[in-house]
Amino acid sequence: MTRTPAGTATPETPDTPHASEAPDTPETQDTQDTQDTPVREDTAAAEGPSVRRFGAVLALARFEARELLFTIQILFFFCLEAGLVVLKLLSTDGMDDYPVLNTVDRGTQTAPVLFAIAVLVCTNAAALRSRKNGTDQLFDVTAMEPWRRTAAHVLSVVPYAALAAVMVAVEHLWAALKPGAIGHGSIGELAVGPLTVLLAGVTGVLLARLLPYAFAPILFVIAFYVVMTAAAAAGAGGTGWGWLSPIVFDEDGGGDPAPSYLLGRPAAWHAVYLLGLVALVICAALLFSGGRTRAVKAAAALALATTAAGAIGQLPHDTAALEAARKTASRTPEKVQSCTEYGGSKYCSFPEWSGVRREWSGVVDRVQSLAGGTAATMPLTVRQRIDVVDGVETDTYVEPVSTPGQVTVGTRWGGNRVPEFAVGVASVLVAGKEDVALDDLCRDARMVTIMWLVLGADPTPTDTFQNVRLNDSTAGADLVLDPTNPLEMSAAQTTVVRELLNRPRAEVTARVKEHWTELTSSATTPAQAARLLGVKAPKEAATCDE
Repeated sequence: MTRTPAGTATPETPDTPHASEAPDTPETQDTQDTQDTPVREDTAAAEGPSVRRFGAVLALARFEARELLFTIQILFFFCLEAGLVVLKLLSTDGMDDYPVLNTVDRGTQTAPVLFAIAVLVCTNAAALRSRKNGTDQLFDVTAMEPWRRTAAHVLSVVPYAALAAVMVAVEHLWAALKPGAIGHGSIGELAVGPLTVLLAGVTGVLLARLLPYAFAPILFVIAFYVVMTAAAAAGAGGTGWGWLSPIVFDEDGGGDPAPSYLLGRPAAWHAVYLLGLVALVICAALLFSGGRTRAVKAAAALALATTAAGAIGQLPHDTAALEAARKTASRTPEKVQSCTEYGGSKYCSFPEWSGVRREWSGVVDRVQSLAGGTAATMPLTVRQRIDVVDGVETDTYVEPVSTPGQVTVGTRWGGNRVPEFAVGVASVLVAGKEDVALDDLCRDARMVTIMWLVLGADPTPTDTFQNVRLNDSTAGADLVLDPTNPLEMSAAQTTVVRELLNRPRAEVTARVKEHWTELTSSATTPAQAARLLGVKAPKEAATCDE
C-alpha cells in the first residue's frame, strides 16, 4: 500500500518493466531507427559548409579573373605578346624553314616577361581593392575567412598562366611541325614562360598581404631585376647563381645553335625549382592571411622541400665532362657524328641534324653538275663543324680545314646559309681543300669559277649573288661568305661574274667545262678568264682590295 499526498491509500500496481528495460518490439525498433536518422543528417550538414566554402572561393576566383581581364595593363601586354609571337611565326626568313627546336624552346621564355609584370601589378591591385575602397571592415561580417579570399586571388592568376602556356605551345608546335624541324623539344624549357607568369601573379598577391601599398610592386620589380642581374653575373663563372632567376639567358649569344647535349642547361630541374617556388609563395600568402591550417602548413613544408631540391638539382654538376664533350665536338667531331652516303659523297653531322643531310646533298649535286674535269665526279666529305670550346652559341667562326675534299657545314640551314654552303663546296671543287682556297683567290680566275658554280644553276642568281656578299653589293670588291672564313673577291672578278649572269647558262656552263684546267689555275687572270668564257674583259685591275 502506498499513500497519496492526501493521505489516502491506493492499491499497489504490479511491477512493470522500465522503459529502458522494455524488450525490443517492431515499434521500438522503428523508433530507434527514427532517432538515428538525425545523426546522419547532422553528418551531412557538417560536410556541407566545407563544400560550400570551396564553391564560394571558386566563384570569387572567377569574378577576380574576369576583373583582371578588363585591366588595361593585362590587355595591352597580352596583345603585345600575341603580336610578337604572330610576327615571329609569319617570318619569311628561309632559315625559319629549318628551326632548331632547342633554340625555339628557349626563345619562348622571353615573350611572356612583360605580360608577367603586368599580371603582378594587376593582381596586387586587385588584392588591395578592399583596402583602397575602405571596405575591409565589411568583410569581417562575412562567412569567408581572409585567407580564403587570398586563395581566390591566387586562383584568379591561373587562367593567365594558361594563356601564356597556349602561346608557348603554339610557337613550339608551329616550329616542330615543319618538315625541316631539327632536334626535339624540351618540356622543362617550355614550362618556364607559363610558370613565370604564375609566379608573378602569386607574388603580387603575397606583396599585397606583406606590403599593402600601391608602389610596392614597382619597387619589387626594380629590386628583383637588380638582384637577378647580379646573380646572373655571379653565375657567369659557372657557379650556378644565375639559375635562381626564373628566366636564364645564355651568357653568350648571336652564334650558331649547338646540339642539345652540349648546352649544359638543367631545364627539368629549373622547372621543378620554379614550380616549388610558386607553391611556396602561395603558401606564404595564405599563412600571412591567417590560413594556418594543417593542410597549408604541410603544403608549405612540401613546397619548401621541392624548391630546395630544384635549386640543388640545377647547380652545375660534372662540368669537366661537359667541357670535355664540347672540346670533342669542336676538335674531333667525327668521334660523335654519324654519316650517310649520297651519290658517292659522305655527309656527316650530329644526330639531331641527320634529317638535313639530303638537303646538303642536293646542293652538292647542283654545284658539282656545273664543274668540269675530275671535279665533276670528285667524292666529297661534308662534315658539320662547330666551335663551342669557349661556350655554346658564341659568335665565332670555324677555321678552314686542310683535309682534301672535306667541306664544312654549320648548324644553321636555309636562307642565306644555302648559297654560303654552295660557296664552300665550289671552293673545294676548284682548289681541292678549304685552306688552299684562301690563298690569293682574289687575284686569279678561280674566284670567277667558284662564283659560277654557285650561281650557274641557282633559280635567282642575281639575288643570290647579292645576298652571298657581305655588303649585299653587286659591284666592286667585297667579301663572299662561306661556312668558314669569307673569301675575297676583287672588282675585276665581280665585273666578270656579272657579265656571265647576262649570258645563256648552257653556253657558259659548256665553256667552263671545256676550259676547266685554265679556269682553275692560279696563273689565269680574271681578264683571261673573261675571254675564255666569251664575255668582255674587265677594266679593273686584278687586285685584292676590299
